[in-house]
Amino acid sequence: MPLVRRARIVALPVVVALALGLWGIRREGTMWRDESVTYQMAHRGLSELWATLGNVDAVHGLYYLLMHGWFAVWDGGLLALRLPSLLAMAAAAGAVAWLGQHLVGRRAGVFAGLVLAVLPPVQMYAQEGRSYALVCAAVATSTCLFLRAVGTPGGRRSVTGWTAYAVVTWVACLLHEFAILALLAHGATLYISRRRVGRGTRRAWTVAASAVTAGVLPLVVVSTGQQEQLSWLGRPSWSHWTWYAAVLTWAALCRVPVRGRGPVGPWALAMPLLALPAALLMTASLVTPLYLDRYVLYSAIGFALITGTALDRLLRPGHLRQLMPSDGLRYATVALVVAGASALLIPSHLKVREPGSRKDDVTGVALAVQASAEPGDAILFMPSRRREWRLSYAPRYGKVRDIALDREPVASHSLHGSELPAREIRARMLAERRIVTASDPAGAALDTVEREVVKRAVLREHFAVCSRTEVRGGRVTVWAREGHCAKAADSG
Repeated sequence: MPLVRRARIVALPVVVALALGLWGIRREGTMWRDESVTYQMAHRGLSELWATLGNVDAVHGLYYLLMHGWFAVWDGGLLALRLPSLLAMAAAAGAVAWLGQHLVGRRAGVFAGLVLAVLPPVQMYAQEGRSYALVCAAVATSTCLFLRAVGTPGGRRSVTGWTAYAVVTWVACLLHEFAILALLAHGATLYISRRRVGRGTRRAWTVAASAVTAGVLPLVVVSTGQQEQLSWLGRPSWSHWTWYAAVLTWAALCRVPVRGRGPVGPWALAMPLLALPAALLMTASLVTPLYLDRYVLYSAIGFALITGTALDRLLRPGHLRQLMPSDGLRYATVALVVAGASALLIPSHLKVREPGSRKDDVTGVALAVQASAEPGDAILFMPSRRREWRLSYAPRYGKVRDIALDREPVASHSLHGSELPAREIRARMLAERRIVTASDPAGAALDTVEREVVKRAVLREHFAVCSRTEVRGGRVTVWAREGHCAKAADSG
C-alpha cells in the first residue's frame, strides 16, 4: 500500500483525537490532586526527584522525569501539563488505525482508530496530566511492533523487530508497571494463533518477554515496598464486574469471522488485550486491592479493534445491500446509528470536560480557603495527604499558617511533607483561636493514625464550627473558640 494512502488512514483518527482533546482541555482552569502531584514532582530538581522516588511513587518515576524535561522546555501551566497526554493519545489512535489496517483493511483501520479517539474514558485521560495516556500509546506501539515481528521471517530483520518490541514494551512498563499485563495478552495471542505461528516466533517472543520482565523487576521490587500508597484502594465492586461483563458481551456480539492478513487474526490480537489485563488485576484485587480502571486503560485498544472490525463488516456496501435492498433504508439506518452513538457519547464528552468530573477540585479548595480564612488563621489538612491541595496554589493560602507541618515535601523527600508528632499538633491547636480545616467530604473514611485522631478530637472538644464550604471532593471548615466566629461573619 502506498505510503500516502497509509498516512491518510492514520491521519483521520489522529486529527479527531487531537480536536476532541483540545476541546475544553483546561477544564475552566482547574486541576485535581493527582495532576497537582505531577506538577509538583516534575518541578523538583533531579536529585530531589530521585530522593523522593526512593520513598514514594516510584511507579511513576519515568513519567515524572519526562515531564521534568518537558517543563524545562515549556512551562505553560495547565496546557503544558496536559498536552503530552493529548499527543500520546492521538498517537495511540493512529497506532490502532494501523493495527486495524494491517489486520483487516483500510476501512477497519479508520473505524478502529476513530472508536478509540471518541471513547469518553480515553478522552478523559487524554486531558489529564498523568501517565496513563502515555502508557496507552506505548502499549499500542508495542502491539504494532509485536504484529510486525510475528509476521517477519527469521533473520536479522526478525531480531531487530523483536528487540524494538522488547524495548518499547519495557518503556511502557516503566511508565506504569501494570503495562506488563499487555505482555501477557500478547502471549495469549500467540497461544491462540499457535497453529499459524511457528515455534521460532514463539521462542523469540519468550526471549523478548523474559528480557522485559527482567528489566521491570527492579521497579517492581521498589514499588512493592511502597505499597502503602495503595492502602486507600478497595476491592472491585459489583459495578466493576458488571461493567466488565457488559464489555465482554459487547465484544462477543461484535465478533465477525474475519481472517487476518497475517498469522494473527484481529480477534486473536484484540480479545486478550481487552479481557486479560482487567480480569487479572481484578482477580488479584480480591486478595490485595490493586485495581483501578485507569491502570488498564490500554485495554481500550482491544475494544476499538473489535468494534472497528465489526463496523467495517456491517457497513460494507455489499453486506448492507443484502440486509437492506432499499438505498433509502440503508442511508437512514446508518444515519440513525450515527445519531444514536452521538446522543450517547455527547453527554459523556461534556461531563469529562467539567471541573467536577474528577475526584476533587484543587483549584476550588484553594479559592474556598482564600475566601473563608482571615489573616493569621491556622490551617490543618485532614488527612495530611490533602496538603497536596496547597502545593500548586500556595499564594492562595498566604493568609494561613500550616501549624501541623514539620518539613515541606522537598525537604522530607515526600509527596505531601511530614507532620509533627500528635502531641505537638495538639499543643499548637490549643494555642489557636481560629483554625481552618481542608478535609475530605462528608462520608469519606476517616484515617485512624494518631495525628488525625488528635486533630478531630481537639476540634470537637474545644472549637465550634463557624462556616463550612463544600467543594468537589473536599470541605473547607472554619472552626473557632467561643466568641471568635464573629470576625469571619463581619468580614463577609
